[in-house]
Amino acid sequence: MTATDTTPVDIPDADDERRVDDWRGRFDEQRDDLPIDESLPRRREARALLLSLLRPYRWVVAFLAVVVVVENAARLSVPLLVKRGIDRGIPPIVDGGSAHTLLTIVAALCVVVVIQAISRVYFLHRSGRIGQKVLLELRRRVFRHFQRLDIAFHDRYTSGRVVSRSTNDVEAIQDMLETGFDSLITAVLTLVGTAILLITLDVRLGLMCLAAFPILVVLVWWFRTESAKTYRKVRESAALVIVQFVETMTGIKAVQAYRREPRNQQIFEDIADRYRADNERTFKLLAIFMPGVKLVGNITTGVVLLYGGYRVLHGQMTIGTLAAFLLYLRMFFEPMQEISQFFNTFQSASSALEKLAGVLAERPGIKDPAHPVKLTSVRGEVAFRDVHFAYVPGRPVLPDLNLTVPAGQTVALVGTTGAGKTTIAKLIARFYDPTSGSVTLDGIDLRDIAQSELRRHVVMVTQENFMFDGTVADNIRFGRPDATDAEMRAAAEAVGADRFIEALPDGYHTDVAKRGGRLSAGQRQLVAFARAFLADPAVLILDEATSSLDIPSERMVQRALETVLNDRTALVIAHRLSTVEVADRVLVLEHGRIVEDGPPSELIHRDDGRYAALHRAWIDSLA
Repeated sequence: MTATDTTPVDIPDADDERRVDDWRGRFDEQRDDLPIDESLPRRREARALLLSLLRPYRWVVAFLAVVVVVENAARLSVPLLVKRGIDRGIPPIVDGGSAHTLLTIVAALCVVVVIQAISRVYFLHRSGRIGQKVLLELRRRVFRHFQRLDIAFHDRYTSGRVVSRSTNDVEAIQDMLETGFDSLITAVLTLVGTAILLITLDVRLGLMCLAAFPILVVLVWWFRTESAKTYRKVRESAALVIVQFVETMTGIKAVQAYRREPRNQQIFEDIADRYRADNERTFKLLAIFMPGVKLVGNITTGVVLLYGGYRVLHGQMTIGTLAAFLLYLRMFFEPMQEISQFFNTFQSASSALEKLAGVLAERPGIKDPAHPVKLTSVRGEVAFRDVHFAYVPGRPVLPDLNLTVPAGQTVALVGTTGAGKTTIAKLIARFYDPTSGSVTLDGIDLRDIAQSELRRHVVMVTQENFMFDGTVADNIRFGRPDATDAEMRAAAEAVGADRFIEALPDGYHTDVAKRGGRLSAGQRQLVAFARAFLADPAVLILDEATSSLDIPSERMVQRALETVLNDRTALVIAHRLSTVEVADRVLVLEHGRIVEDGPPSELIHRDDGRYAALHRAWIDSLA
């Protein structure tokens, strides 16, 4: 297919099907990896997380439990009052007597209903506030923890999974806090209370009703066991849908550029179909459980009506007692539906809690020291001492690196892709720690310096030049929010960004739009330079930082760099060797080793030198 071929992509062929099957297999592995395993320790972590969130409100929760008991006691007293009204209030009126007894019972019934309503309103109001505070604390913890976790974690933990943890899983816990516990407590109290009252009203009829209880226990046990497995799969499938959707939309430019839409559509439909199938299983469970409970309840009600009616006709039971019995019987079976709904909510929430607890249990690979060294004045000398580093065990990127960069020196790192240039930059910024050896700043091991302190003095500008929502000024101030307007404008002028910024509709107050979409790639890069220069670090790392600039912009930045990098330690990583002109020293790397080291003016004249060869190849590419 030629570069100009615009033939639409057809439905994937057999080879594509094989790739899709491979992709499904990887996602099957992720299905096992996405949820935290169901081991007892992980469940204990989930329970510990929930208890830690509720602990500040334990006394309020205890009081709310009392309120629920009062509410349910009031609700359970209604059938008793109905019984008394029928048996003791109505007969005097029929006999031509006073209605005082009936009116008293009705007044008591009104008081009970008001107590129930007030208790309910108070419970919903207070529990709602507590639930929202708990969710706020959970969101804070998750967001704070995700920010603290190291770059290696984020490299392997996809953005879609991060979104799923902070939205889908938190919402599942919200559902449980809003309705789950209330439904469970009410259901338990209703079951126990009605069972006692049924026996109290009439022992024989009560035992006949409770004969159905073992059947209900079997139904509930079966539903709980099956729903535990099914709802965990539902949560996993939901997470996979989010992962695939977010990843596709994040890379939509590449998807459309490579006409990947049909294949991505098939992959997404496969995941969505699994999600549908998992949800169908939950409906099948409900289709058996809820009608089963209703069937048992209706049969029991019919038996009670027949037997109770027989006893009423023979004077063995009053009509009021039978009426109360039927009302309590209805109350007895209603909680079963609430319990089933609670299981739905609880299974989703417990699965979400396990996953969130698993994330919060992750420990950053990059840790602050117990007793960090305080940095007073930083000169900026960087040194690597016998550094060995590998992203994958057994495949070293830096096998044995020894390097010293004196304070104030500008060093350019050049070499082929995969030579280890960016890895050196990441080690200096302490995005990773060396497998062995040490990286030092002014003779102090970076592992002995607090990360917040280190990153005040070491700033890295990458080729991604990420822009955050807000104005141009907000993005320049990103590393120093307290900088004055004058300082912010001076940083922009230092890198030559002031000209295009002032030409924008609102100047420095222009909204950059999502990810800086209102700015060109070169303009975003200049803003990123201004952001780094305003931070005023002792060590500045430029990782392919001029890759997005056109020739005029690059020349402008090079002129700015000569001023800004003065008296500052700098590492410049670039494939475009024009950027190297500002360097005092050039390091040529191959397979993680330094093969040439010297001033660019000297290295460029070595006939058999690696840097000279790279420079000639670069000149030829421009031609």
